[in-house]
Amino acid sequence: MPIPIMGFFSFTLTHNAPSSTSLFFSQNLLHSHSQSGPNLISLNKRVSQYHNTIKTKTLASGNEIHTETMVVVDKSQLEGCFHVSRGYPSPFGATIRDGGVNFAIYSLNALSATLCLITLSDFQDNVVTEYIPLDPLINKTGDVWHVFLKGDLKDMLYGYKFGGKFSPEEGHYYDSSRILLDPYAKAVISRGEFGAVGPDANCWPQMAGVVPSSDDDEYDWEGDLPLKYPQKDLIIYEMHVRGFTKHESSKTKFPGTYIGVIEKLDHLKELGVNCIELMPCHEFNELEYFSYNSVLGDYKVNFWGYSTVNYFSPMIRYSSAGIKNCGRDAVNEFKFLIKEAHKRGIEVIMDVVFNHTAEGNEDGPIISFRGVDNSVYYMVAPKGEFYNYSGCGNTFNCNHPVVRQFIVDCLRYWVTEMHVDGFRFDLASIMTRGSSLWDGVNALGAPAEGDILTVGTPLGNPPLIDLISNDPILRGVKLIAEAWDAAGLYQVGTFPHWGTWLEWNGKYRDTVRQFIKGTDGFAGAFAECLCGSPNIYQGVGRPWSSINFVCSHDGFTLADLVTYNNKHNLPNGEDNTDGEKHNNSWNCGQEGEFASISVKKLRKRQMRNFFLSLMVSQGVPMIYMGDEYGHTKGGNNNTYCHDNYLNYFQWDKKEESSSDFFRFCRLLTKFRQECESLGLDDFPTSDRLQWHGHFPGKPDWSETSRFVAYTMVDSVKRELYIAFNTSHLPSTITLPERPGYRWEPLVDTSKPTPYDFLTPDLPGRDTAIQQYAQFLDANMYPMLSYSSIILLCTPDENA
Repeated sequence: MPIPIMGFFSFTLTHNAPSSTSLFFSQNLLHSHSQSGPNLISLNKRVSQYHNTIKTKTLASGNEIHTETMVVVDKSQLEGCFHVSRGYPSPFGATIRDGGVNFAIYSLNALSATLCLITLSDFQDNVVTEYIPLDPLINKTGDVWHVFLKGDLKDMLYGYKFGGKFSPEEGHYYDSSRILLDPYAKAVISRGEFGAVGPDANCWPQMAGVVPSSDDDEYDWEGDLPLKYPQKDLIIYEMHVRGFTKHESSKTKFPGTYIGVIEKLDHLKELGVNCIELMPCHEFNELEYFSYNSVLGDYKVNFWGYSTVNYFSPMIRYSSAGIKNCGRDAVNEFKFLIKEAHKRGIEVIMDVVFNHTAEGNEDGPIISFRGVDNSVYYMVAPKGEFYNYSGCGNTFNCNHPVVRQFIVDCLRYWVTEMHVDGFRFDLASIMTRGSSLWDGVNALGAPAEGDILTVGTPLGNPPLIDLISNDPILRGVKLIAEAWDAAGLYQVGTFPHWGTWLEWNGKYRDTVRQFIKGTDGFAGAFAECLCGSPNIYQGVGRPWSSINFVCSHDGFTLADLVTYNNKHNLPNGEDNTDGEKHNNSWNCGQEGEFASISVKKLRKRQMRNFFLSLMVSQGVPMIYMGDEYGHTKGGNNNTYCHDNYLNYFQWDKKEESSSDFFRFCRLLTKFRQECESLGLDDFPTSDRLQWHGHFPGKPDWSETSRFVAYTMVDSVKRELYIAFNTSHLPSTITLPERPGYRWEPLVDTSKPTPYDFLTPDLPGRDTAIQQYAQFLDANMYPMLSYSSIILLCTPDENA
């Protein structure tokens, strides 16, 4: 509903806000406001009773023509009031101050701006309650539009309309018919239920930000403080919030929500995890790919969430409250998750997607950034085309001064207001690329040598990474880069780090997969992985720069890695053309889950081998959700679109007898945490580590070698002997001699559970050890094919 200004009442025949730059507007005046949001007809009736002058004019806005009528009215007859004043250009967003709310938003190229206020009831009817046009002479400072309101703003939503050029060939997408989401909105309201289609099958319903209220209760953090674990001590668990508890076997009160995760945090504590990495929890539209899936008989959605709509708002539909209380309860549920995780000694890292947004290419929707200032927020070519380094249609213009400040503001908000412990940056290499209209003055404040660069050129000292790395708040949190992008820029080991960043080590994943499945030529490379990849990170000087992982959300699960040679992605509806073709997997002799007993035993052994290699490697291990019990996705290595059992953690499977693997995993994570030598500050040297082969001190680094063994001096466990035999042949190895001591078996992946890990309280443990006695007395040990072991150096009572 339009508002009266200076005794004039403004409305358009198309029910759109006026887009002229010459607006009838003044400050410090009372404005009408109706909580019930009367429609245009009833409003016209009210206005007609008081008018005495009518003015009509035609306005050009983009490609549309609107007719605007300015009517002189008696303001006292209109319900409610706002006190409207000039406002302040900072901070950006909607901010409580001086007994009211200040609205500020940046737009370099807009010619007009209108603040739209919407009650929740009007929002559900797709009606704007109040339009507040902004005068560029009064409500604009530099390139920032702003206004200050006092009045009853409780439970009010807001958005903006911008007028200007609709000229895609120049990179501009201004459309005054669109109500845009404020990039700085702290909570976003659209649909309240995950996967529920809007009226008329609308998959992109109107979205709006929540106006903060002075009545909002301050969240009680109960003294919560960051845990600040040393990075080298982390054991990370990559998790999907909805997928973790949505399966009916979770038996949680609120499945698929932040609260549901809280109910299952004790599982992670038992597993030995001290850090969870949440897949995207920023507001996104899960209906982005909505279509019927004839293969599974359900609907495809954007399940993973790598398509951000708003970076400040937690995903509302991951909360049990939904849009109740204008989304405030959802924000508090996310905070509750962080607080409860911290109580259990678990840090929380967020997976953030600053490389692209949900607005896609020129055919995508105009939701927020595109309509606010497309040529600023996205990398665009001189003729307006979108650069697509993300593979998703657009590329966020990360190193533009305004955009990089936006990103830092966002990260700071999640650390200070939401108490998260760090971030994993999806396709982080995009954040090192030069922005649109790159030049040294624009980015650095001064000309740079050799400053002739094209858009997207990788920068040696990218301003955004510099800003984050040296920010007084952000440099103290965990910063993890996925150091590559979809356009071929691969920076594993070379990502600009300023001494603070860690990296997803994709080379670790590929090498470990190749060696464990028995590929020739990887013994030396595998040894590098065990040492924290000094071949990659020696220049950085620390092994914990490497986030080691064998599996993640993108690709095969651990169980599928040993079950399938080929991807089986037909349920995605893309004729099996999507997903990675080179998985470095091995089905152990038969494709698929239906296999012989001997093949299934070998698969379990291989899963143990992979997990053991992960836990004994220097660096930071990361486990993918469900791998601890052997979750399968049926060979689908790209389950981005499935809101079903493929992506759901199946708690009943974890509890079944097959969950013997879970026992192995939790014991091994505990063992890693007990060992001083498995999480070093620096790369191991010969004073601590000695390589062996089938005989002590004689490692085999030949092209055909499939055996790697070493000893590690450990201040807690005295000394460890760790060996991997990935040959198809068994082998009896000779152990290094330690006078006065003997080697005692702890882990042998070839043994059936529970004898794969010999805990002190294991019934029959002494009998099991006695079976090795004749070998150990001779300082030898028999290893089956495709197996790995850990032996402990213990005092020899018979010496």
